[in-house]
Amino acid sequence: MKPCNQNIEKALDLVEKMIELANSGDIHREDVGCGILYGILRDSAYRIKKIAEEEQKKHMEKGKWD
Repeated sequence: MKPCNQNIEKALDLVEKMIELANSGDIHREDVGCGILYGILRDSAYRIKKIAEEEQKKHMEKGKWD
């Protein structure tokens, strides 16, 4: 697989870890500040995920995903 595609996959893996951390952190948080932190983390993860999936789709449509 090309390095550019590997990096998209790594970004998607990272996003899943970010979402898991945000969910776990939200469950165990003790104050509002942590809630804000995990909310920002979750929101950022979903934004990155959307962009990475769009790039992945473009690469696949152009036959460049290998």
